[in-house]
Amino acid sequence: MNIESGFSQVAQSLLWPVLVLVGLAFVYALWSGGATLMEAWQRWRQPQYRSLRVAPGLSMEELELQLVRQVEPVRLLSRLSPMLGLIATMIPLGPALQSVAAGNGQQALAVFSGAFAGVVLALAAASVGLVVYSVRRRWLLAELLVVRKERGVAQSA
Repeated sequence: MNIESGFSQVAQSLLWPVLVLVGLAFVYALWSGGATLMEAWQRWRQPQYRSLRVAPGLSMEELELQLVRQVEPVRLLSRLSPMLGLIATMIPLGPALQSVAAGNGQQALAVFSGAFAGVVLALAAASVGLVVYSVRRRWLLAELLVVRKERGVAQSA
């Protein structure tokens, strides 16, 4: 067994785990998008709504860390999903090209359609993740600014 065939076997074994991760990313994107819409509705109904939980003993640094922890999952979703989509597209590309070279275009077409479905779901998940990340980050930073003003903490440069 040469190194190229070893790499090919390893890559092929990654296809199903990557597709499962793409599916999970898409489901998580839908869930987080729905949760953000619900939070937007709550903020519209209650202008003083806060999702940043401010305990009396927390320092500003701890609050900033809490803010990062709240937005980090959707940030990772928006950054990792396109990579997973690319992997889901590239893995079947080798066998599909071999099918084309062997004159079996129908088999290659089936492989390509599955690969492109994976990248579409991954890009959709990344898009939703980016929107959710941007909106929630803005909301949380605005809440942090209110807490700073309430505590009389000067803005850091």
